[in-house]
Amino acid sequence: MKQKVKSTPLRLRSPPVVEANHLYCYNLPEIVYLIAYLCAVIQYDKYEAVIGLEVHAQLLTKSKLFCGDSAAFGGDPNTHISPITLAHPGTLPMMNKQAIEHAIKLGLTLRCDIEQQNYFARKNYFYPDLPKGYQVSQHTTPICKNGHVKIKVEDTERNIRLNRIHIEEDAGKSLHDVDENFTAIDLNRAGVPLLEIVSEPDLHSSDEAFAYLTELRKLVRWVEVCDGNMEEGSLRCDANVSVRLKGDIKLGTRVEVKNLNSIRNVKRAIDIEIKRLIEIVESGNKVIQETRSFDADNNTTFSLRSKEEADDYRYFPEPDLTPFNITDEFLQQVKESLPALPEALEKKYKDVFQLSDYDAQMICQDKTMVDYFEATIKHSNHYKAVVNWLIGPVKSYLNHHNIELNGFALKPQQIAALVQLIDDGKVNFNIASTRIFEALLKETNKEPLQIATELNLIQDSNADNLAVWVDEVIAKMPDKVKEYKSGKKGLIGLFAGEVKKISKGKADMQLVNKLLAEKLN
Repeated sequence: MKQKVKSTPLRLRSPPVVEANHLYCYNLPEIVYLIAYLCAVIQYDKYEAVIGLEVHAQLLTKSKLFCGDSAAFGGDPNTHISPITLAHPGTLPMMNKQAIEHAIKLGLTLRCDIEQQNYFARKNYFYPDLPKGYQVSQHTTPICKNGHVKIKVEDTERNIRLNRIHIEEDAGKSLHDVDENFTAIDLNRAGVPLLEIVSEPDLHSSDEAFAYLTELRKLVRWVEVCDGNMEEGSLRCDANVSVRLKGDIKLGTRVEVKNLNSIRNVKRAIDIEIKRLIEIVESGNKVIQETRSFDADNNTTFSLRSKEEADDYRYFPEPDLTPFNITDEFLQQVKESLPALPEALEKKYKDVFQLSDYDAQMICQDKTMVDYFEATIKHSNHYKAVVNWLIGPVKSYLNHHNIELNGFALKPQQIAALVQLIDDGKVNFNIASTRIFEALLKETNKEPLQIATELNLIQDSNADNLAVWVDEVIAKMPDKVKEYKSGKKGLIGLFAGEVKKISKGKADMQLVNKLLAEKLN
């Protein structure tokens, strides 16, 4: 006898919100309803996301913020430490001047107001991996205020306002996978200087957040204050996300997603949180202010801790560090040390060198590319051709071998010489970008002309020689000549290919095509 299965009648209601630590069992009708509800009822596009980002950039200083211990990444655990890093009694901090200089550099780059009268404060918050038990940071007087980062998404440009940039020391690192019973602590990173860059809640999509972080990473590397390596943790991002109805001016309850270690993961985590928050609001539930983390493996976020109220860190001025004054002279020195910035260079390359928007943007994506381009055009005024080489064969080689441009074996003048070989008609681009370029990379002490001569690659531009090859090809292909003359003009490529074969690739193909057109017509 079959047992009857009693089903729950379908009711028109909002589905419950499922958190990661709760298990809710649906029967089949409820599953069907849930899918229909999520797909048809929730109108995601009636909501607007409001996003603010907090980015921590590790400064490129040799030593830590308040002592002479190495600030280099890596090293055996607990080797970049001293009594000051370990907060032994009687030890005193000493300010790192270069950290202040780097902070000002970035502030000027991002058009911030520089706070010249400044001091550090103690932030009383227990860090298991910060030996002092408090963090030295800035509170009332962040070194940089206001400013903005310009972004472009599709065809729309916007300035994303900054709230502040302040200097602080990093904590150490807790390692949970070294011992199954204990958490291990590596204090090499404790005390390393950071800049915390806090945006206003001006971002409204993951695409805008992606563009903001991409531009910010480019700029910190451009002015050489941070290497921007998110995999090594020298650039870290926390995202504050909330949602509200479009047209509403009141901010919704926000959640913070911590320690996102790639720009792509920032985008993914924001998309997940926007969707999750909208579904919570639509189901009639209340968004809880909390701190969450992102699991990149299963593409989910999960709760770390609730955060109903703002933390009271009981800031007070750091008694072991005197206030510091940034003089007008020092500010001017830092300003004069700044390199030309991407926006100004793009304009110069378009206005003076007549490059396209695309070419100017490609060259200005990276400071090392600009430096190499500038060095190359000292030896060549063929600006467009130089760009084609840098964003073509050179970039392809770098990507294939996973190396940076500053580790590229060829000198700028060798690229300029390759450009000149083509312009002089001695070789074509195809031969130069494959055979000569590849040979140069194996024998970097040689010049392109020397390589081309040794490999017998110099183009033959002698009109008499070319005419002999052209006549030979036309004579052995009478049927194709008839077809060409009857209207199949595309066959000229066939004739040119045969000339190329006969000449073993040495014929000047521009002249060959001209001769073919004259004789066939």
